[in-house]
Amino acid sequence: MMLQLTPVEVLAVLGGLFALVMVWRASAKATRRASEAARSSVRLMSLTGRVLVTAAAIVGVQWIVIKHPGSEGQLLAVLGVPALFASYALTRALTVTAVDMPQQKKGRRR
Repeated sequence: MMLQLTPVEVLAVLGGLFALVMVWRASAKATRRASEAARSSVRLMSLTGRVLVTAAAIVGVQWIVIKHPGSEGQLLAVLGVPALFASYALTRALTVTAVDMPQQKKGRRR
């Protein structure tokens, strides 16, 4: 039995294969973008957790020193040093100097 295809049928099969490859590539790109977005949100949540734990520790130490007062220098140190660190961190956080772009793998096109 001989299979005979017309040129239109051959082009239809090739077009279908081409469409299938393009859909597969688009799906892979969408998956890659979604995973990169998820990674950046995890980084944000991790940073938020560390900030909250550090803030709780600072507030705890400050509360102890204020409740049980010692010298005036001790109170100034307990309130002033965290304020310096907080102002430094806020200044750095609010000053955007670079854009976090994903690294491209060498020799691979997107």
